Amino acid sequence: MEFSNFAFHPEVAAGVKAIGFLRPTPIQEQAIPPVLEGHDVMGLAQTGTGKTAAFVLPILDRLIQGPRGHVRALIVAPTRELAEQIHEVIVRMGRLTRLRSLTIYGGVGVNPQVRSLRGGVEIVVACPGRLLDHINQRTIDLSRVEVLVLDEADRMFDMGFLPAVRNIIKHLPSRRQTLLFAATMPDDVRKLVREILRAPVTVQVNYAAPISTVAHALYPVEQHLKTALLLGLLRHTETGSVLIFTRTKHRAKRLGQQLENAGYRAASLQGNLSQNKRQSALDGFRTGSYQILVATDIAARGIDVSSISHVVNYDMPDTVEAYTHRIGRTGRAARTGDAFTFMTREDVEMVRSIERILGDRVERRTLEGFDYQKPRPARDIEFARLPRQPQPRREPKIAKPSGRAPATSVPKRSHPAYRRGGFNH
Repeated sequence: MEFSNFAFHPEVAAGVKAIGFLRPTPIQEQAIPPVLEGHDVMGLAQTGTGKTAAFVLPILDRLIQGPRGHVRALIVAPTRELAEQIHEVIVRMGRLTRLRSLTIYGGVGVNPQVRSLRGGVEIVVACPGRLLDHINQRTIDLSRVEVLVLDEADRMFDMGFLPAVRNIIKHLPSRRQTLLFAATMPDDVRKLVREILRAPVTVQVNYAAPISTVAHALYPVEQHLKTALLLGLLRHTETGSVLIFTRTKHRAKRLGQQLENAGYRAASLQGNLSQNKRQSALDGFRTGSYQILVATDIAARGIDVSSISHVVNYDMPDTVEAYTHRIGRTGRAARTGDAFTFMTREDVEMVRSIERILGDRVERRTLEGFDYQKPRPARDIEFARLPRQPQPRREPKIAKPSGRAPATSVPKRSHPAYRRGGFNH
């Protein structure tokens, strides 16, 4: 099957041809026809299967005819990176349609978003928090939305956005087309599907199973030796772009710094970064300026880099679904990839769960010549936070003598000297 079989509007078809798409992926082949026919669709597919085009192309085809200047399609995504990725696909595929798309998310100024909304856009790609801000401030009108897309709905709920999503839906017309895409189907998502989708068509590609083009390996190691083992693996492994996952923001930042100090072109991606720095790290990873990107699960959501050769789970993920999401970043577009996972004694149960999903025992590996017997340090020098520097105590101001006897009463706790730390207790 080829894209020409879908009979898109000529301007949409020209956009598809311009970016070199010839044959649809399985999720596109299954999802595009029912979306074009106006059905609600529930799509189960991993990241990297082409699901973004599966809803973007039918939306462009629908909106190219009809009124302009107000929001007709709303796409809700869990992270800023994913929202930008979807927006880029819309711009690339719809460049001949003259449809206008806008991203809405926090961490950047709200005024440019307000100005763009007043100027008139047909497609909004938004994260839930900032979108609710616009709804509450009445700077966005969703009363004429024809299509709602909830992308990566399972991750949206993992991040606690379910109440926000329900609130957003209340402001949409009841007569609309709704498309929901997820990699897994937890109970919260299943319940929402029953609530908001009408007789949905279900399309499913590789549901809940890690992609077959990835080779898996476990590296048993003590916690305090992880960084040394990582550096050893990087020295002895031929890699392209490497994506490393950690459990915490602090660890992602610290590990990124250690890799940089070791001479690698590395950056970290975590929630404490400003939007400009996050985008700079992502762009550098996409273009190859950074060979290694260290990220947390939430920060890495939306990364779409087709040439990632290795995913390293520096910390074991908390769920099998998270493991599936992580390793789905490599082995894309018919390429092969490797997933290395560091395993401590606390990770045994999670390893068993992962092996059940894979249907096979994952190979245990060791790095030749590595000292696995190095003792644990007396204190955590690897990831301990730097101690706060003591602040000089501000002495209370002493009033000039007035000739009166000094007061003997105890000052009240509302006294400014208490708030400045001037009195000892």
